[in-house]
Amino acid sequence: MIKKIWSGESKLYWLLVPFSILYGLVVFIRKTLYRLGIFKSWQAPVPVIVVGNLSVGGNGKTPVVVYLVEQLLAKGYCIGVVSRGYGGKSASYPIIVTDKTPACIVGDEPVLVYQRTKVPFAVAPKRADAVKVLLENYPIDIIITDDGLQHYSLKRDIEIVVVDGKRGFGNGWYLPAGPMRESTSRLNDIDYLIINGDSNKAYANAYSMQLVPIDAINILTKEHKPINQLVDVCAIAGIGDPSRFFTMLEKQNVDLTKTISFVDHQNYSKEQLLKLTNSNQTLLMTEKDAVKCVKFAQSNWWYLPINAVLPTQFIENLLNKIN
Repeated sequence: MIKKIWSGESKLYWLLVPFSILYGLVVFIRKTLYRLGIFKSWQAPVPVIVVGNLSVGGNGKTPVVVYLVEQLLAKGYCIGVVSRGYGGKSASYPIIVTDKTPACIVGDEPVLVYQRTKVPFAVAPKRADAVKVLLENYPIDIIITDDGLQHYSLKRDIEIVVVDGKRGFGNGWYLPAGPMRESTSRLNDIDYLIINGDSNKAYANAYSMQLVPIDAINILTKEHKPINQLVDVCAIAGIGDPSRFFTMLEKQNVDLTKTISFVDHQNYSKEQLLKLTNSNQTLLMTEKDAVKCVKFAQSNWWYLPINAVLPTQFIENLLNKIN
């Protein structure tokens, strides 16, 4: 129902508009207090790149973070990544992510990014604390923050906004009547706009991004296999837009027999997933889901990593701005 409300298909969103007006007022006051210097922002001694969203839900920012890390590492920069760690719960912060850090402590996305890139990654509700602990422990040239566009207590040098090409900005209303954290006028202030996938709407000065699957990986054995060689596949996804994952599988001619959607950042149990397939079938999930299933994975459980593909002009432009 919430997707229909936010997309504008259901007119029930009008019942929530008064709350959205109040939300927008709070956003305006908060930004004004930061702009006037009444609320203080901390400036890191190295460049900070924020990758974020104007709306809630999975827009594809984490693949962009991985892409940026890989591209900047290839250019010789020492990169650190920080995050609030949505979905994780810890008794103390900041936390430096390691190979042994569970997703239940720091969130699924920090574990995913760390496992893919192996760069220093710190998590804290106050991202400045995460940046400070990285700078104290590692030689860092550039900090990338996974989400945090609205976290104004940390100053940033470059802002990148990722938009889902299919969903766009929905009905355009602030939360809770719509999906917006900030209004679309915020696009006038950012440095780069990335559109994830094909879009029916034209965006000025935007870069198009495609998410491209690579070989499936067995969670238990780490075996790699082309996804079209998997048979009798039950696909699950606990991400912002599960349908995007399932459509990707269909386009890759995967032998798909069943799809099951879960809420974003779903926490799984062994018993819950064992019910979905028998030993002769394949359970296929996203990489974000897989980091939460490592400890109890079965031999027929696989995940599908994806890579963000952007025009070469984007990274060239970004490098020029950094330099």
